[in-house]
Amino acid sequence: MCGITGCVDYQKDLTKSEQTIKNMANALQHRGPDEQKEWVDTHVAFGHKRLVVVDPAGGKQPMHCLKEDNDYVLVYNGELYNTDDIRAELQTRGWHFNSHSDTEVLLKSYIEWKEACVEKFNGIFAFAIWDSKNEKLFLARDRLGVKPLFYTEKNGAFLFASEIKGLLAHEDVKAVLDQDGISELLALGPSRTPGNGVFKGINELKAAHVGIVDRNGFRTRRYWNVKSKAHKDSLEETAKQIRFLLTDAVERQLVSDVPIGTFLSGGVDSSAITAIAANYLKKEKNQTLPTFSIDYEDNARYFKKSTFQPNSDVDFIGKMVDACETEQHTYVLDNETLADLLKNAVEYRDLPGMADVDSSLYWFCGKTKEEITVALSGECADEIFGGYPWFYREEDLEREGFPWIRSADVRTSLLTKEWQNKLDLHEYMLARYQETVDETPAYDGESEIDKKRRQMFYLNMHWFMPTLLDRKDRMSMGASFEARVPFSDHRLVEYVWNIPWEMKTYQGREKGILRKALEGLLPDEILYRKKSPYPKTHHPAYTAAVVRWMNQIIADPNARLFDLFDKESIKKLVASEGKEIDTPWFGQLMQGPQLLAYLGQVDYWLQKYDIEIEK
Repeated sequence: MCGITGCVDYQKDLTKSEQTIKNMANALQHRGPDEQKEWVDTHVAFGHKRLVVVDPAGGKQPMHCLKEDNDYVLVYNGELYNTDDIRAELQTRGWHFNSHSDTEVLLKSYIEWKEACVEKFNGIFAFAIWDSKNEKLFLARDRLGVKPLFYTEKNGAFLFASEIKGLLAHEDVKAVLDQDGISELLALGPSRTPGNGVFKGINELKAAHVGIVDRNGFRTRRYWNVKSKAHKDSLEETAKQIRFLLTDAVERQLVSDVPIGTFLSGGVDSSAITAIAANYLKKEKNQTLPTFSIDYEDNARYFKKSTFQPNSDVDFIGKMVDACETEQHTYVLDNETLADLLKNAVEYRDLPGMADVDSSLYWFCGKTKEEITVALSGECADEIFGGYPWFYREEDLEREGFPWIRSADVRTSLLTKEWQNKLDLHEYMLARYQETVDETPAYDGESEIDKKRRQMFYLNMHWFMPTLLDRKDRMSMGASFEARVPFSDHRLVEYVWNIPWEMKTYQGREKGILRKALEGLLPDEILYRKKSPYPKTHHPAYTAAVVRWMNQIIADPNARLFDLFDKESIKKLVASEGKEIDTPWFGQLMQGPQLLAYLGQVDYWLQKYDIEIEK
């Protein structure tokens, strides 16, 4: 995994701007601490920071390939999981290879198939290729948006980077929030509209899109989407196909020249990945799989059962370790550290995020990095199989708006009167919601409830899932660690998309068809365990630490939080330890101390990035 950045400017000689591209690349140091290299030509400059995972010698970047007197140059962040298949196809077309890296395969694929190359890739990627002869830049991002790629156009130059901070390192780019950016933050945060970079003038290349920069300007197009059609496979055939696709995705993603393992929570999703990986490594390489879990100091003592979190993970993790004979590592995070790292989490996300859900993951990836460099993780299963409560509740299917944002009135009530008058957060949120609903690929003849549920799946794929994938990428790369997500394999996503709801909920269970597909692979206690989300702390020490932080902000005459939020309202909220508001700010569990932590992150973000707010 890597950090990439670049600039195209047809009006300037960029050979004199090498320091600028170095500054942009240096801002991405955490994404690639192993190697750094820049390449500069008359109208283009590339910077690359590398985290070595595959082929240390053969995967160096920026990578060049000369073909018919044309120099093609690549910077790339990601991993292809069908490298061998594509290499073999290219070899039949006369190509020769100097390495076993996916980087070389990707570059030569572009030269052979041009824009259509992305349709051949199975992987997670964001990359840029400069075609020297035609003075053209080609950009692409993977189908589900696992790997990020931001861009801006400034004073005639086109700039891109893996993270917003790479763009802000350019002397012409400033951190500015206009009213749309403020609405993104306040109406939708910590999610954001696909393609929106929140800061004024900064955008993200959307998932499943390519972009072209040439002397005519910049244009993008979508190259992939799910297609709605009849699902014709029987229950048994469906379960078999899911198992095949998931197994194939996991096994492909175990390719690495550095130590690899899995994150294990004891839930169905991470346990399925762990079981497949453990079996494969044992059979093919006679190796024991390392597994990694997180817990919190004294969590057993303070754990509170709820509808969304019915039981703790500890016992279930032990059952999986015993069943798969893995080499288990459990790391216990203390609450002061969890609170302290909330600021780091903002810096790696470049935005206020999911509070301690972010900071704990950053810490966990850092601890895991002491043993391995790559881990497979269970994200995306709930979004594609329908694991969340909002897929079931009829009131959620019937209501307008995102079911994970029920707090529009609360969000508005905490703002200053000036911003309450200027902004309509509810309308902004509904407009973004409706845009996505209207884009859902329709299936003729579907009942009204099935149509609404299909829209719910599409909303999850384009909003909730990217928020979690964004979190996974930023917090893992913040620790210079690579996290892979097999459930985001596009073949699996495409197949599951059309499975009817009655089959998805086989035997009346959430993700019932996935459980059916995993029969015999997992212990029954795991296979039929009710969904439990990413673990959070229940310790009063964490609440106390967050309240202390918020009281410091309240006492600070220069606090930026009150550029947006009403001070008296925040004082009351802090005095209640967040309990005054019982509606989660976002998702299912972001309330109480998590909400206070989020507000603390907003204040830190506004100060740290020296953000100008346009009124």
